[in-house]
Amino acid sequence: MNSLRVARAALRARPAALRIPMQRRGYAEAVNDKASKGIKLSLSLPHQSIYKSQDVVQVNIAAESGEMGVLAHHVPSIEQLKPGIVEVIEESGATKQFFLSGGFAVVQPNSVLSINAVEGFPIEDFSAEAIRAQVAEAQKVANGSGSEQEIAEAKIELEVLESIQTYVK
Repeated sequence: MNSLRVARAALRARPAALRIPMQRRGYAEAVNDKASKGIKLSLSLPHQSIYKSQDVVQVNIAAESGEMGVLAHHVPSIEQLKPGIVEVIEESGATKQFFLSGGFAVVQPNSVLSINAVEGFPIEDFSAEAIRAQVAEAQKVANGSGSEQEIAEAKIELEVLESIQTYVK
């Protein structure tokens, strides 16, 4: 029995009281309920919460499927994040940026967005000079002055550093 048949059988076997019609909504459809303008955002690491707010207008994330912006009433989804910047635009107009090592973003109904990552730092914690120095070191190793494992690690480090470098001024 394939997994699709198992899922269908499980859906049909639910008690009638628990059967809730599935919501179907396209990406471009307007939402009538405008009572809630903002997104409830939680940006968490395993050891701490680095950002939590009830008044976020938009969150831009670097998903594996591409860059995406999340607004209030976004279609519920789960996105795997690649290393990159998460930009938070608050109702006041202020913008906050965080570098995340990857993770997951879960868009839930009622404009709730949870972002979970292993590592994350405010972008202002990075120094342009330190990044340039680390890029130079990683390039030396990536260009052949190490073992295969060291070269592979240096290439990954270079990719991450170059993505941070584009946001650090």
